[in-house]
Amino acid sequence: MDWQELSLTYPRDPDLPVRAHRLAALARVLDGTQYDAIPNPFGREYNGAGEYIPLSARRPSVRTNMCRAVVDDAVSLLFGASHWPGLVATDPQLPAILAQLAAETALPALMMEAATRGSIGSSAVLVEAVGRRLRAQVHDTRYLTPLWDGAGDLASVTECYKVRGAMLAAQGWPIGADDATSVFWWQRVWDRADCHVYVPQRVEAGPPARIDATRSTHHGLGFVPWVWMANLAAPGVVDGPCTFAPAIDTVIECDYLLSQSGRGLKYSADPRLVIRAGPDPYADGTPASSGGAASALTLPLDGDAKLLEINGDAAGAMRDHYRELRASVMEQIHGNRAQADSLAAPTSGRAMEMLYQPLLWLTDRMRLCYGEYGLLALYRMACRFSHVLTGGLCIGGQDYVGLDAMGLALQWPPYFPGTEGEIAQLAQGLGQAVQGGFLSRQSACALFAARAGVPGPHGEWARINTGSQT
Repeated sequence: MDWQELSLTYPRDPDLPVRAHRLAALARVLDGTQYDAIPNPFGREYNGAGEYIPLSARRPSVRTNMCRAVVDDAVSLLFGASHWPGLVATDPQLPAILAQLAAETALPALMMEAATRGSIGSSAVLVEAVGRRLRAQVHDTRYLTPLWDGAGDLASVTECYKVRGAMLAAQGWPIGADDATSVFWWQRVWDRADCHVYVPQRVEAGPPARIDATRSTHHGLGFVPWVWMANLAAPGVVDGPCTFAPAIDTVIECDYLLSQSGRGLKYSADPRLVIRAGPDPYADGTPASSGGAASALTLPLDGDAKLLEINGDAAGAMRDHYRELRASVMEQIHGNRAQADSLAAPTSGRAMEMLYQPLLWLTDRMRLCYGEYGLLALYRMACRFSHVLTGGLCIGGQDYVGLDAMGLALQWPPYFPGTEGEIAQLAQGLGQAVQGGFLSRQSACALFAARAGVPGPHGEWARINTGSQT
């Protein structure tokens, strides 16, 4: 079975766009539920009618989920606790203010969720102001449709999906008891000035067309409060390429191969018993049986019993084949091809970077789409909120009005921290460069602080000049 055949087993809604079905299918792979639509377990060979069930019609008993593993590794290197980027800006107070905002809104966890869910093609974050405090939430892009203007800015975002009448009635919509099980369209549209909520309409009547004025909101921000992030692509694209799509077929092959290998090992531990009976196999009233070697049998003088054993060399061949398939998967989606048992001793930061180089190349691309075009866009939107909201933003118990995002940029830490020896060598080399007049002290301070993993390397020079030791 390949991915094309497996994806045909998923239910399809003809009223949803094609991209919604594609994203839903890829989301199954990311969640590890891609085989749940197959009804037969892997150990079932025959159905109730005695018909043989082919392997492609059985759920694998082993799920490697290598696609999710690569995504998790890359996201950890992107927004992990020790990889969260610092900030620099023209206003020296702005990085500390936005760092406080990130802590209050759990922005690191939100961005990790956005990068993980966005690996299927795209992710979107809705930013709302509640009591002059910002709240951000990641949304499923399967039901979202963005629209950009000629300048490349978001002009509108439409949310449209199906919902049961009972759910609408629970939210206060006038839905009768007869329509509790009926299916309705739910639709909202955000633009630069309003959030339009449409009156739900039965699916057979078509998409909603009437706006509910009481539930709609006039935000008057002057911009659409959404940040759209296309995976591994530039802004202005609805869906980028899926991170793991090229390797799905090979992962399916690995799952079935390991499932069949495990089934063979279980058979080797308890092979089938076959009895060749004499002239009267049922003389004692007990029919011939088959099973494991634990059963003791009494046979006629001319009877015989044998175990159908298999050669164990196939297990080694399957293991070698799986390793080749795994290497192919990691090569296709730039995963980590290093084996943990091959690292006999601690290595330097530079050596680790060379060891994980394909994964770092993938993370470098993710730093653009989720960092420069995602996280940085969220920070700039927060500054725009401070210009629009009456009284400004409330961050850390203080009000900030008119935050200036001029010069705002991300400062990424090294992927792997250097050892003490590497840091000492770097300090010695930078000191010699400063003494020789090849490098300024400020640049040397920024380079050393960045390599040492100090948050805000450019701010370290300001603390040195003021004599601050904190």
